Amino acid sequence: MWRIACLCNLPPAPSLVRRGTLFSIYPVLRVISISLRPGNRLLSRSLAIIPSHATLSSYYQLFFEEPFLRWMMNSVVISFFVTLVGVGLAATAGYAFSRYQFRGRGASLIGIITTQMFPVTMLLLPLFIMLIKLGLYDSYLGLIIAYSATALPFTIWQMKGYYDTIPYSLEEAAMIDGAGPFYSFYRIILPLALPALAITALFSFMTAWSEYLVAAVLIQNRDLFTLPLGLKLFQSNMEVAWGLYSAGAVMVSVPVVIVFMLLSRWLVSGLTLGSVKG
Repeated sequence: MWRIACLCNLPPAPSLVRRGTLFSIYPVLRVISISLRPGNRLLSRSLAIIPSHATLSSYYQLFFEEPFLRWMMNSVVISFFVTLVGVGLAATAGYAFSRYQFRGRGASLIGIITTQMFPVTMLLLPLFIMLIKLGLYDSYLGLIIAYSATALPFTIWQMKGYYDTIPYSLEEAAMIDGAGPFYSFYRIILPLALPALAITALFSFMTAWSEYLVAAVLIQNRDLFTLPLGLKLFQSNMEVAWGLYSAGAVMVSVPVVIVFMLLSRWLVSGLTLGSVKG
């Protein structure tokens, strides 16, 4: 039995890790291969990642003949503000739920997490009606509000769980030295909560960056299209511009990879320590 237990605790064999890695990145490599094929071809008999007669014509057309840069700028602006709002509200709301006892605290926490049980499609009609009455339909601000409301339930609970792992004695010591509540939160708690803030920022960014359904309902002006809406234009009833579609998919993934790499040093601890206490 001892030998079986030891075997179960062994790390996976390097060959299995390599096979798993190849299995994960192969679809990405195929998308890159399709974007380099001439003549808008989807299928090929060759399994080579770099096809014969490879060309960058799809990328040239994407950047210089299509409004791709406009779509990217729209997505960058919306994702930036959604991330800013998500981090700001989740950091403060999570702290309030973690440190203070007030009437309706338990019901509010349950109500916030309950909203995560409903699919996005159930929220579309209320969001649609609300934004029309507020005069924010088909606008940047309306889409930012919708995405922020979608991301906040998870991020508030994430921040609340992480704050629970930070000893309150640190704030008490600071208050004994004369620090106020805001100073203790800003100079002591927030620096310790950087891993959770990284998770919150990444989740908020991803909520806005790759979402299609909400944007398709709330945005009609093509000048305000985000990247998912813009890429959908490459698909018609009769054919799909596979070269442009694949080149766009590759370029859309680049900012996500960059953001992930910038936040990767905090991601592991942010995902684990926030779940120690509920």
